[in-house]
Amino acid sequence: MRHRILSGLLVVAVMALMTARPAQAADDDTQAVKAAVATFHDALNVLFTGDVAPMKAIWSHADDVTYMGPVGGMQVGWAQVEPYWDKQAAKKLGGKVNPVDVHITASPTLAVVHYYEKGENVIDGKSQPVNIRATTTFRKEGGQWKVIGHHTDTLAYLQK
Repeated sequence: MRHRILSGLLVVAVMALMTARPAQAADDDTQAVKAAVATFHDALNVLFTGDVAPMKAIWSHADDVTYMGPVGGMQVGWAQVEPYWDKQAAKKLGGKVNPVDVHITASPTLAVVHYYEKGENVIDGKSQPVNIRATTTFRKEGGQWKVIGHHTDTLAYLQK
């Protein structure tokens, strides 16, 4: 019995060594994902002016993408996500949000980012606060980090 436990631990240790990546590669992935998060929020802030093009460019157009935003609901697949962004751009919410307290977990092809989105929207000339939890998931496609999921808390003022 003890031999099997030790053998199992040895297999786990060898597998960990085989999948370990050099620190530099991990740092490079983290920096690239950090840049992708900034690009996503730049696109989001441009979306608030009515321009949807940057948002569409940062997203994967695959059937497995998901979006669960501050309005509520869940869109699955680019065919559902794309028109959602068109509707949001048409609202011209105004304002600006930024990622705060960003925590990144990245592999060479997949990254999950947890953070807060903080800032404001401007609706009918009135400032509305944004302070929500967010998770954005990225996948490397064609050498670029693309959003495959963005999920946030809801905002009551967008539920109308």
